[in-house]
Amino acid sequence: MEEIKIRAACVSDAEALLKIYSHYVENTAVSFEYETPSLEEFSLRIMSTTKKYPYILAERDGKILGYAYAGTFKPRKAYDRCVEVSIYLDKDERGNGCGKRLYEELESRLADMGILNLYACITHCEEEDQYLTKQSPLFHSRMGYEKIGHFSKCGFKFGRWYDMIWMEKFIGEHSAEPKPLKLPEKD
Repeated sequence: MEEIKIRAACVSDAEALLKIYSHYVENTAVSFEYETPSLEEFSLRIMSTTKKYPYILAERDGKILGYAYAGTFKPRKAYDRCVEVSIYLDKDERGNGCGKRLYEELESRLADMGILNLYACITHCEEEDQYLTKQSPLFHSRMGYEKIGHFSKCGFKFGRWYDMIWMEKFIGEHSAEPKPLKLPEKD
């Protein structure tokens, strides 16, 4: 068995990535989308993201195991060194270190760009149910994120209300004169 390889995602990967994402849309409250986006819409999301930020995937033996990407936190110029991060793993690949590898690589690429703050918006529940566990907040905590915000009963899916939390991680120094931002390099 080959080792896990991390590489930049491209539009030709959209179908495999969408298959991973559709599990979270259709079977979990991890995503607040009600319907899986079309392949065309998902491809456009990849193209839009990669214009400014890294969108990476992990694969082994030619099979895509998961993906992670960064996006605009807020559109105002003062937020340029902040991003929102997301990660999705194949439902059968959780717990094998793939998520950690993806986030470490994503953080490295973002740090090289001059990004300083990472934010993760995570569905939260007080009690786990068939649609949501506490694994995402625990994973982010192990990756060095801290909870900074809690919104109660803000997402309604599968006939129940879910909370949302924001978690934050600093990956660079907040100096009086930050370095200029660099666009991501293509693999």
